[in-house]
Amino acid sequence: MAAITLFAILFLFFFQLISDFVEAIYAFGLLGTSIPPEIVSVLFLLSPLILFFIRKRISQKFFWIIGGILLASRLIAPLLDTRGVMIVSGIGVGAFLLFFPSIIWRGNSKPINLGAGLALGLSLSIFFRSLYSGYDISVYGIYQGIGWILAAVAAGLMIKELAEPVDEQPKDDKAGGFGRLLGGSLGLVAVLILFYFAFTAPNVIARWTGTSYLTIVALMVAVIVGFSFLLLNNLRFWDVLSPWVLLLWNLLFVLALVLTIFPHQLSFPVDPGAYPFLEPPVAPLWNLSIIGMIILFPVLIVDFMLFYKALVDSKPNPLALGGSFATASLFLLLMIFGQVFTTVYSYIPVVGPFFRDRFWQVFLVLGVVVMLAILSLRKETLVIKPVSSQVSGTHYFLWILAGVGIVTILGVYWRAPNPVQPLGDQDELKILTYNIQQGYSEDGLKNFNGQLELIREVDADIIGIQESDTNRIAGGNADIVRYFADRLNMYSYYGPKVVPGTFGIALLSKYPIENPRTYYMYSELEQTAAIFAEIKVGDKVFNVFVTHLGNGGPLIQQEHFLAEIIGKGDVIAMGDFNFNPGTDQYELTTQMLDDAWLLRWPEDVDDEGVHLDKRIDHIFVSPGTQVLDSRYILSPASDHPAMVVEIEW
Repeated sequence: MAAITLFAILFLFFFQLISDFVEAIYAFGLLGTSIPPEIVSVLFLLSPLILFFIRKRISQKFFWIIGGILLASRLIAPLLDTRGVMIVSGIGVGAFLLFFPSIIWRGNSKPINLGAGLALGLSLSIFFRSLYSGYDISVYGIYQGIGWILAAVAAGLMIKELAEPVDEQPKDDKAGGFGRLLGGSLGLVAVLILFYFAFTAPNVIARWTGTSYLTIVALMVAVIVGFSFLLLNNLRFWDVLSPWVLLLWNLLFVLALVLTIFPHQLSFPVDPGAYPFLEPPVAPLWNLSIIGMIILFPVLIVDFMLFYKALVDSKPNPLALGGSFATASLFLLLMIFGQVFTTVYSYIPVVGPFFRDRFWQVFLVLGVVVMLAILSLRKETLVIKPVSSQVSGTHYFLWILAGVGIVTILGVYWRAPNPVQPLGDQDELKILTYNIQQGYSEDGLKNFNGQLELIREVDADIIGIQESDTNRIAGGNADIVRYFADRLNMYSYYGPKVVPGTFGIALLSKYPIENPRTYYMYSELEQTAAIFAEIKVGDKVFNVFVTHLGNGGPLIQQEHFLAEIIGKGDVIAMGDFNFNPGTDQYELTTQMLDDAWLLRWPEDVDDEGVHLDKRIDHIFVSPGTQVLDSRYILSPASDHPAMVVEIEW
């Protein structure tokens, strides 16, 4: 049980550190809309190259140093600004990528302990995120104490683990050479990548497909607990796990994974005349793939155990381990780039366009690499000793895992919003549009709570937000829309799903959001989209639109945006339009709709002297709308002002 706990904490810390590391690097690119110089910090991922300088034996002192750096990085990173997070979390990730192959070199950790530890670490990640609506609660505010407690436990257990004698069997250079180690190393890292990309944060999977978050979490928790019970209590498990059964299990999982994503990967027309392009409905039958994927995903834990066993059985020397894990770490780096490029392709010279609309292919590559690594395993690798002779405290472990799972489900249910419509006469409405820059402040610091406070103070009835696409590794796999909706107790609709690769728009409302739809505008660069929904307030039905146009607010995109508005009354159209008054786009828009700012302040300056020379965040309304007030809230909480409009009828 002690070894399981240690590995669970180490895996959890790795997932947390790499999530913060990639998000921090992306934040610099987000602020500059270009490739940042800070991207060189990805070289931390190639830390296994250090093993090239340790040719024969990894000393006890090396273990202490690397393990200490890993734990310290996890504790320090949440206390720092964005640049500090990037550097310290990068060092922590590098330490893990050194520490784990060193554990393989020691060879005295049992595969079953790593498998159970990986299952528990995954459960803890899901648990911490469920309590904070997609963000990891253990790295924020007073809850950082959780990390300190876990680090203290891990330090104590690490002392005990490293105090055990190392297997001093001579390392066979030929048996454990680079070629034999490469398959297992790539497979092992590919498994960790798949967990990091999706399974440590169920909100990501929910945003792939628009499936109920509670359903995804409950199913994942049940599968992890059920699989762990099977793994630790069924002595026949390994008897039936022949190479062909394992390969078929992996094949079915990869197929279900790809079929979960692929139906939501849209094929955008190249002809501008085919727009606006309405997101087509996905047949309910495709929901079977997401259920199958979650039921089958524990095969990754089995794969991980077998890759580890194969590497240990090879009796590798540090030099060969360094080469194979450096190659696997390079693969990790390429997969991170691939995942991020599926969104920011238009900002990446030469290679960027290749990744447009290829989100699903990144996961296909990972699945194929795992299966190829399985094929490289020898038959004897599948032979693992009976569980009863390896694991003490199994009974307690399963109870702990089940307890964490139950609290996780209750946490999601408890956090879910339960909106109550405003009472009294419903003849006024307060509207807010806000570009939240992925939850970062004007000066590049993570500030989603500061933005939440601003939104709370406004107390708007309907909110349109832009740059809310945090449900991917570039956004730390968080879910800022869910976070806001849960705490504001509002209905929400997250517009484009994660898969098509837009920058994210969403609609929140105190009133039910009816008939929500997403449609896309033509784009040669970053893909843009708009949300349309009906919101009934009293006896009046408003047609609400939210959008975020590309850089410069291309005229053709605004034409496509307005095409869906033609013929509709009581329109509220808001967002980051990326065009100023006086432009062709603005003139076209005001031929159909009124600028709510000018309806209240015809001189283009309010009673507090606020005048924005280049305002690009707008709220447009149907002609004849009575505007009581209109304000721009100038705040460093984001790089955009929030705009608030009050109307009556």
